[in-house]
Amino acid sequence: MITAIRKDATQRSMRFAQKGFTLIELMIAVAILAIILGIAIPSYQQWVIETNRAEGKAVTMQTAQTLERCFTRFSSYADANCSIQNNDMITSENDRYTVTVVTAANTFNLTAAPARADPECGSLTLDHRGQRGESGTGEVDDCW
Repeated sequence: MITAIRKDATQRSMRFAQKGFTLIELMIAVAILAIILGIAIPSYQQWVIETNRAEGKAVTMQTAQTLERCFTRFSSYADANCSIQNNDMITSENDRYTVTVVTAANTFNLTAAPARADPECGSLTLDHRGQRGESGTGEVDDCW
């Protein structure tokens, strides 16, 4: 009988001793979380920049297509009947890029400037020959 009481008391004390976390377990969990966030946040920020860049490329290409249709109809990029005129500024759908249009009779140059800094690509450029460019530190093929 005494042995059963001691065994029951020992089991109860073990159950109470195992509640909660130790400080070391908590610090290990915090360290793992910090490592995961250290990797995830820069990846997310890069993804946001690349998504914004896609919007800049889209508005630049749409503007170029509009100018090409104008040239097809009026034999000039700078015709007064064109919907896009010289020195127009066209803003992308979510205001992430602003395209500046420079036209002459047989040429056009488009420059898409980002609203937020994009150190890798900077401003994207496109001309009437389809030549693409960028003003940042990256490569043209990576930016376009």
